[in-house]
Amino acid sequence: MLPAFGLYTHVRANEVRSRVLVASLFGLVLVLAYGIALVMRGLSGHLPAGMRPGLSSYLTAAAHDLIWLAPLSFAGAFLWLFVAYHIHQAIIDRTVGSASVTREEAPRLYRLLENLCISRGLPMPALRIVEDPALNAFATGLNPQQYAVTVTSGLMAALDDRELEAVLAHELTHIRNDDVRTMMIAVVIAGIFAFVGEMAFRGPFRAGGGGDRKGGALPAIIIGFVLIALVWLLSQLIRFALSRSREYIADAGAVELTKNPDAMITALLKISGRGELARAPSGVMELCVDNPRSGFSDLLATHPSVDDRIAALTRYAGGRAPLPV
Repeated sequence: MLPAFGLYTHVRANEVRSRVLVASLFGLVLVLAYGIALVMRGLSGHLPAGMRPGLSSYLTAAAHDLIWLAPLSFAGAFLWLFVAYHIHQAIIDRTVGSASVTREEAPRLYRLLENLCISRGLPMPALRIVEDPALNAFATGLNPQQYAVTVTSGLMAALDDRELEAVLAHELTHIRNDDVRTMMIAVVIAGIFAFVGEMAFRGPFRAGGGGDRKGGALPAIIIGFVLIALVWLLSQLIRFALSRSREYIADAGAVELTKNPDAMITALLKISGRGELARAPSGVMELCVDNPRSGFSDLLATHPSVDDRIAALTRYAGGRAPLPV
């Protein structure tokens, strides 16, 4: 997290970095296609006419297969994105149990978010509520017409107006900086790799094929599976790289909108350790204010620790460090 005078420069640098990371996800589609081609060639034991059996022949044949497999893979990825573009909110609603609310049903929430939007001339995103005692919130959407901020009933009950306003400003900053669109694209593309990986290690790839496994076929299969696993791992690391730095920027953006760093600090303290949405898949938890699913020893954590975020707000945004209990 940078001092206030460097915030917009940092936002721009993070945007460029994020686009490079998302582009690399699409680059991994090619590696995935090559891994699939190797597995298919190895399982079938078939090589083009004139090629002698051997690992180098299988590697070359798989590279030739990319001529038709690569366009098919990209078409599948864009089809997946197209479907997600139209139905992602319905899937999230069904999964976590969220529902849209009107101004009359949630006047406090509407008032706080509307004031923030008016103060910066931003369009008002839709509001949704999850009936859940967990303390969390997240933003979704792939374009301005789809943007929505979802909060839990537990969050609304536990936070006062200043703290709730800070959390809403945090999510509004994610929308404002295009974080939501970037993260949702990353989650969707990474979902393709997870799906293919599961198919490869549980499904027809593992069971299929009755061809000759000699002359380099078995090493080709092994290399193919390793590439598929590596693509999955790299896609997860890219998702985590996208998430972590964005939380510092969103915290800083919340302070810029509310002019109240202490409200963001006390909100984080209340949310810490109480944000687990049991029904939410990992992709949704990555969008939340806090994600308690830290992975092993924080190595694969999608969010910085609350202590680190509070330290950044204290050091750079003028917040007051909480007194030890």
